[in-house]
Amino acid sequence: MNAIPSTSFHIAVMPGDGIGHEVMAPCIEVVEEAVRRAGNFAMRFEWLEAGADAYVATGSAMSKATFDAAARADAILLGAMGLPHIRYPDGTEIAPQLDLRFDLDLYAGVRPIRTIPGVSSVLRDPRAEKIDLVIIRESTEGLFASRGRGTIEEDREARETMVITRGVCERLFDFSLRLGQRRRASGVGQGRVTCVDKANVFTSFAFFRKIFDERARAFPDLLADHVYIDASALMLVLKPWEFDVMVTENMFGDILSDLGAGLVGGMGYAPSADVGDTHAVFQPCHGSAPDIAGQGKANPTAMFLSAAMMLDWLGERHEVASARKAAALIEGAVDAAFGTGRLVTCERGGEAGTSAVARAVLEAMAFVSTEDRP
Repeated sequence: MNAIPSTSFHIAVMPGDGIGHEVMAPCIEVVEEAVRRAGNFAMRFEWLEAGADAYVATGSAMSKATFDAAARADAILLGAMGLPHIRYPDGTEIAPQLDLRFDLDLYAGVRPIRTIPGVSSVLRDPRAEKIDLVIIRESTEGLFASRGRGTIEEDREARETMVITRGVCERLFDFSLRLGQRRRASGVGQGRVTCVDKANVFTSFAFFRKIFDERARAFPDLLADHVYIDASALMLVLKPWEFDVMVTENMFGDILSDLGAGLVGGMGYAPSADVGDTHAVFQPCHGSAPDIAGQGKANPTAMFLSAAMMLDWLGERHEVASARKAAALIEGAVDAAFGTGRLVTCERGGEAGTSAVARAVLEAMAFVSTEDRP
């Protein structure tokens, strides 16, 4: 007789648009297999529709009922939202994932940049094969605070406003500094947290840096330093292995996280999370990719790794060790599947599509050990 799981998590699943559905379906298979192997907890998935297709069908990109259902869940797992040819009357794209960040106060955008074994970096330096850093992108203000509020004056001038607040910055920096401590304790990080700003030019960024320095004083065991945004872009290309945790404003983080993804194989290998004090959304960094939708070419790796981040967050938040074990199983299976060198996805010139990657990861999970993983 099977034991009844002691914990059950309710997950809101939003596949979204384009390849969102294609990567979400195998992701749920991978999660269910990891949960089965880890044991002692269960997952309940509630499928919800939101995005550009929902906007066309109903006039709403995300209904109140859908939002309320997502807000009640323990976590939100999202595929991809938005289609370039479907836009609001003001010309902007459909992006309810941004609404979730603002409405659920998901201030910390977590963007891991890690080289997967067997997926070569575009950099030729052998140290690039060990890239492992995290970009923390503030996700509720900065330049994005002007979303939907910009003005155009007499067709001659457009204005947007950047907003930096102490309350959000303090939580953001504490989150980043604690992450720096956890990464060092696990043997992954260097204990370095870098504030990325433009404090030499803008008052808002001087304020941003000032608050970072204030919060960093409570973490004397860490190296807390600063890099200007332009210099950080240069250094990410020249020597990304020197970074550990980088924390920055919303727009800067948006740009740097794509740059980072390019270093480690592309957007198909870049997971993400948007985390607040009580809610979190997990999704791949890539978009809906309508050019390859329906062709079975989409790389589901970033979706799998985003789900692993979700399991790890749930495990830490609710003190469920088996959820963290399931996260490690997925990450280990991804590493093992690609580590053979035989699994090459289409964006890297190969032929492995969605099904092939999912099958390889599921098969690899049977041989993954989590005993030596932090």
